[in-house]
Amino acid sequence: MTKAIQADPMPTRTDGTRGAAVRVEEVDIRFGSFHAVQGVSLDIAAGEFLCLLGPSGCGKSTLLSALAGFVEPYAGSLTVDGAPVTGPDPELGMVFQSSEALFDWLTVRQNVVFGPRMRGRSRAEQSALADEYLGLVGLRHCADRFPGQLSGGMRQRVQIARVLAGEPSVVLMDEPFGALDAQTRQVMQEEMDRIRRVSGCTVVFVTHDIDEAILLADRIAVMTAGPAASIKSVYPVDLPRPRDVTDPTAAELRHSLRGDIGEEVRKALRDQGLDPEEIR
Repeated sequence: MTKAIQADPMPTRTDGTRGAAVRVEEVDIRFGSFHAVQGVSLDIAAGEFLCLLGPSGCGKSTLLSALAGFVEPYAGSLTVDGAPVTGPDPELGMVFQSSEALFDWLTVRQNVVFGPRMRGRSRAEQSALADEYLGLVGLRHCADRFPGQLSGGMRQRVQIARVLAGEPSVVLMDEPFGALDAQTRQVMQEEMDRIRRVSGCTVVFVTHDIDEAILLADRIAVMTAGPAASIKSVYPVDLPRPRDVTDPTAAELRHSLRGDIGEEVRKALRDQGLDPEEIR
């Protein structure tokens, strides 16, 4: 059986990636009397792709929002290359689950360069960034269209291009493919694997899909069921890329991940006074 390892520090890469190292140290998040996240610690290497996996409602998106600077922790610290996260920052790019985050009244190109334009980049720089990142996601031919003229998968690619055009060192992704059909989702997973290799960003990716995590991640962190969710286990994904989920090593890892998550779901049901065996 694949063995989980605890959240030990990972060495920062020295291969020229532009990603930043992220440290989450004993983070607690509370909303009034509700204790969402408790004592979470993670060290994420520069250029690493880390997936957060766990039962629904376990605080994955809440932790991601704290990393983005949208939510202030009750206790603990969040740092990027040693600098504290004190609020939203251009170095932290957020890709949301819904493509409604795009501006419908702007063209694809205008959406992509919105951030650089707000930061005073010249028109020539904006044009170069749009060409680069729309090319990266395969949508340069759609530059003059509006989001409403694109499919769901294409809109998500525009959202990824818009975030990357801001040249962040860390990209935070909150179930970005969750609303897509199965075939489009598979294509986007393959695209994401290519994009992360080309961009060199550090990526923290929230998902509830075990196979998606295995396909994309360098490591997978499993969270316990909430409230007061924490890190249950961390697994390295030692599989060559591109990955095949039918590989025996992937099957073994999937079995371990399902076991961890199933254990947390059963615990949550018992805490609600329900008998998991009766529900079966």
